Amino acid sequence: MVHPIYLDYNGTTPIHPEVIETMKVFLEKEFGNPSSAHWYGITPKRAIENARLQVAELLNCDPVEVVFTSGGTEANNHAIKGIAWANQAKGNHIITTRIEHPAVLEVCRYLEKWGFKTTYLPVDEYGLVYPEDVKKAILPETLLITVMHANNEVGTLEPIEDIGRIAKTRGIFFHTDAAQSIGKVPTDVKSLGVDLLSVAGHKIYAPKGVGALFIKKGTSLDPFCHGAGQERGFRGGTENVLEIVGLGKACEILRKDFAARQEKMMGLTHGLYQGLLHHEIDMRLNGHPELRLPNTLSLSFKGLEANRILEEIGLDVAASAGAACHSDTIEISHVLKAMNVPVEWAKGTIRFTTGMMTTEDEIHRTIVIVAQALKKLRKTGSH
Repeated sequence: MVHPIYLDYNGTTPIHPEVIETMKVFLEKEFGNPSSAHWYGITPKRAIENARLQVAELLNCDPVEVVFTSGGTEANNHAIKGIAWANQAKGNHIITTRIEHPAVLEVCRYLEKWGFKTTYLPVDEYGLVYPEDVKKAILPETLLITVMHANNEVGTLEPIEDIGRIAKTRGIFFHTDAAQSIGKVPTDVKSLGVDLLSVAGHKIYAPKGVGALFIKKGTSLDPFCHGAGQERGFRGGTENVLEIVGLGKACEILRKDFAARQEKMMGLTHGLYQGLLHHEIDMRLNGHPELRLPNTLSLSFKGLEANRILEEIGLDVAASAGAACHSDTIEISHVLKAMNVPVEWAKGTIRFTTGMMTTEDEIHRTIVIVAQALKKLRKTGSH
């Protein structure tokens, strides 16, 4: 069977072959508990600390500031809840944006049940939040600002450095969800000015079920999980050695040829966009035209339904929808709503995302496949 062209790297990435190879010994031979004092615990313990160093080198932080998690969702939960519970004496107000991932929005909504208050900042038509709006939203009781580094749907890069300076000046903790930006744009925690940063393994060619949270030294944070004191007491439970090793290796790989890989992704994404334009397709680009992830292309096709487009190209191209069309309703993503994308455009939104394994030939083929599908749908009226 010939598999469809994979253009959903923001959804998940394939595991890199070198990552698989590095993990094998911990699947086949090195089964020991890293907390064990005997011989079988030595190699797993060393492997975890090496992986911690590899993650730290990618983020430009001290290895002691890296805590391993089960993924980006847990990292976001730990960052937000951990700050909230540990710093209630400081205040009960959180600032975020309307376009965050549910792993941030739902956590804020949960905390509201316990007396916390959240300000959900608007974004402009490109999905950008304005630092000035962040500054205006700050209250005496504000304890945390959480703004994603890059939006997963449209790829817009947020002004994290500017927000970081505001947070630091006001003595407010600052967290960013960097699940989508790691490996695509620089994620130096010192330059970004963040106290906490979330990493998701399966977005960066590591396995699903592993991630990390950067916690700046001196940050007051409640533990996520109580137990025998693993991960400096922040996350009890025997470590997932196999996948932690995989995450570390993936981070090491991402440090190599960073600029060349970034340029390649940008070229492929731009080529796809220009190729579709060449076919005179009526479409709209979502997200900022320049301040955007190099691999992300969110396109809306006026008057069409995303589900129908995906059905038409599904055997040939794997992409994702920005709207779910049901029998009598159209459910548009909260991100497109926040950007005020008109419904007639938003309901026909498809996200194409390239990655390390994407080839120029696949992009050329995708252009032809998508162009033919769109023309067919408009001709037959299958909207």
